[in-house]
Amino acid sequence: QVQLVESGGGLVHPGGSLRLACVASGRTSDLYSMSWFRQAPGEERRIVAHIGWAGGTTSYVDSVKGRFTISKDNAKNMVWLQMNSLKPEDTGVYYCAANSNYWGQGTQVTVSS
Repeated sequence: QVQLVESGGGLVHPGGSLRLACVASGRTSDLYSMSWFRQAPGEERRIVAHIGWAGGTTSYVDSVKGRFTISKDNAKNMVWLQMNSLKPEDTGVYYCAANSNYWGQGTQVTVSS
């Protein structure tokens, strides 16, 4: 089992920035990928960014490319999502996922003027 805890959400104006953090505990030796998902109100949960735990290869959904950056620290079992130039459509609950199998509790991000 892997446990995940997210932090860093909040309310921000359009154009602002937030940095989400996720710390993993438990059987972290089983980790091979980490992802951030977003669930907007009334919508399905969708992947936003992904990072390979060993090699660090990253990928992003088109709507956040150039604005969001996913990064990790294997020694600390942590992954971050730096979100810049935030837009109202970025609003939602952001979830950290490990191996697309383990989930955190989510952290709310609201982008509004």
